[in-house]
Amino acid sequence: MKKMLLIIIALSLFHSAFSTAFAASTVQLPQTGQTACTDTAGTVIPCAGTGQDGEIKSGVAWPTPRFTDNGNGTVTDNLTGLIWLKNANCTDTAGGIAKSSGYLTWNNAITWSSALSAGTCGLTDSSRAGQWRLPNRKELQSLVDRSQANPALPAGHPFSGVRSNFYWSSTSYAVNSTYACFVYMFNGHVYNHSKPNNYYVWPVRGGE
Repeated sequence: MKKMLLIIIALSLFHSAFSTAFAASTVQLPQTGQTACTDTAGTVIPCAGTGQDGEIKSGVAWPTPRFTDNGNGTVTDNLTGLIWLKNANCTDTAGGIAKSSGYLTWNNAITWSSALSAGTCGLTDSSRAGQWRLPNRKELQSLVDRSQANPALPAGHPFSGVRSNFYWSSTSYAVNSTYACFVYMFNGHVYNHSKPNNYYVWPVRGGE
């Protein structure tokens, strides 16, 4: 009986430890930012009882402030901890790749982003080449505020040079790897197109 009791206690402790470890590894999705509710005609209606995103607001609440301008050419997203280039349309040359037009092919966007360092694009953060990178699809889309459009970013954001246009992500399209995903910053939607296309570039660092 005593041996059986010890086994039961041991199993209980194991289950408790496993449950705690599992809970600690879960990912909490952030809120979308949407607070309004609409009917099928697009008319704003009271949210109570609709079950819409604007009523439920499920997910992790955004911190206040959402972003911190670090005063060194970078902006920290206090929700994700990612550090973004403040200038969302820097046209400086990096890694030998000219960017006077503001946009690049997918391959050049990856190379250009990884070559960024202090002294480029207004950066005074002591960052070195290799610390910056092209964000993946989820990282880039994490900036989107579903209550906003043109651009689909939180109101009062501190970024400069934001284009309501296509921004490359580093994520290839699973159906066709000659394509890559990009975020349309006008409405925050994700699309994909062939990698030789020229789109805007918004580097990030951290989060690895």
